[in-house]
Amino acid sequence: MPHDTIADLLLARAGDNRPGLLTREREWTWDEVVRESAARAALARSLRTDGPFHIGVLLDNVPEYVFWLGGAALSGATVVGINSTRRGTYLEQEVRHADCQLIVTDRAGGELLDGLDTGVPPERYLLVDEPAYTRRLAAHAAEPARDPAVAPDTRILLLFTSGTTGASKAAICSQGRLAALGRANAAKYEVGRDDVCYCPMPLFHGNALMALWAPALAVGATVALTPKFSASGFLPDVRFFGATFFTYVGKAVAYVLAQPENSTDTDNPLTHAFGTEASPEDRAAFLRRFGCRLVEGYGSSEGAGMLRQAPDGPVGALGVPARDSVRIVDPETRLPCPPAVLDGHGRVQNPEAAIGEIVDTEGAARFEGYYNNDAANAERVHHGWYWTGDLGYVDTAGYFYFAGRSGDWIRVDGENTSALLTERILRRHPGVVAAGVFGVPDPRSGDQVMAAIEIPEGTRFEKLSLPEFLAGQEDLGTKSTPRYIRVSHALPATGSNKLRKKEMQADGWRSDDPVYRWTGRGRPDYVLMTDEDKAVLRDEFLTNGRGRFLP
Repeated sequence: MPHDTIADLLLARAGDNRPGLLTREREWTWDEVVRESAARAALARSLRTDGPFHIGVLLDNVPEYVFWLGGAALSGATVVGINSTRRGTYLEQEVRHADCQLIVTDRAGGELLDGLDTGVPPERYLLVDEPAYTRRLAAHAAEPARDPAVAPDTRILLLFTSGTTGASKAAICSQGRLAALGRANAAKYEVGRDDVCYCPMPLFHGNALMALWAPALAVGATVALTPKFSASGFLPDVRFFGATFFTYVGKAVAYVLAQPENSTDTDNPLTHAFGTEASPEDRAAFLRRFGCRLVEGYGSSEGAGMLRQAPDGPVGALGVPARDSVRIVDPETRLPCPPAVLDGHGRVQNPEAAIGEIVDTEGAARFEGYYNNDAANAERVHHGWYWTGDLGYVDTAGYFYFAGRSGDWIRVDGENTSALLTERILRRHPGVVAAGVFGVPDPRSGDQVMAAIEIPEGTRFEKLSLPEFLAGQEDLGTKSTPRYIRVSHALPATGSNKLRKKEMQADGWRSDDPVYRWTGRGRPDYVLMTDEDKAVLRDEFLTNGRGRFLP
């Protein structure tokens, strides 16, 4: 029987007594995973009401998340991955936008949602750590079967991203697309039945679902869960589970490498991993230190498979086009950009000409759209093409490179965060006259959030008590808090009094204005950067092979 849906892939694991899911507390065979999923499918069907069959899930990486993914597949429901780093109004808007019928969470998630108008009454919250939940599941034990209406185009996921305006965008993923990605990515990333796939990335993220969970399901590999990523806990988890494969974002790799090195680091079962935005230097260091090969790729929740890996290509290259329809074009003329001229450090010497948007001229049909967001769909599909919103350039040999994002959003730790949202939050402060927020390169991978604020003459930055103010903003997520803050009494502006953000972004932390940098962990504490601090940071870029991001 062809396995055209996630439900098909799941039912194919029925009767499979090999390990399907591991935590530090217990193990489930694949057959047990299927049966747990069937119980949740039955519970979901019993609670279904009119309207979209959407189920919000706000949980850490715990078994219940996996069981509800399976339950949604069998029942024809859609899992709405609720991002636990969101806060306040922003979190409320995302959940309401998705038209959830139920929310599956725990006591901690319930506290996060308390007082928010999510559109879901509290009596339709299922708290997985309450005794009543266990009793309800027991009453809905059922033989595994899929709903007859489930088809390849049945929606299974809504994955939230951040758009250029700060409005929520929920990328649609069907069962057919996810099943196809599972099969393709298992082959592409060399995930086999004997692999133990360790999942430190959050299950509300496409990275974990499309590059780890679905491939493991497709081949019957084992999924190992940790509730949250921990750099110090990474290697102990790998050894405990016997993990051979994992997925990552670049910053997570940097955090792991920042742990004290030990002569026993290579004593682990890891062989390979897949992710994005790890620097070439970090990839080499990870291989040397842990004996694990990091495979870089390009993709998104909205679309994947545009580039083909080229292991023998230049360091930093994403790969080559998977088909002739994938190009880098000038958004205004829609003409292909000329190849980039690179210097000895890999920096582009003709950026205005060479850098354009990555498009697929035949990709419109593959794009499944954003839920209830015609404006966002129009940004992605126009002139009959699929526009990624990502910038890139191509070298003379045809290798593609990533060059940032075309919209007003910032990539932090593998997630997009809205610059506009942070600007609006900063403007709430009575001592802030104007604020511009933008991304600046991180010395290891991806971007960091930087803000430029204008304050009145005679006002000192320290008097703003900005750390305390930001900590009190419930809708400021952990990824959106500025790591650098430029302080001025007169920020550069156009004749119409619009801030020249591109100019400020180019200056970054090298501005002649005072720049304060986040120090420590947790609650931000901003310390004025000295010339020596800036020189050290510049050297860090060069050491990590990211000198091309410096002017």
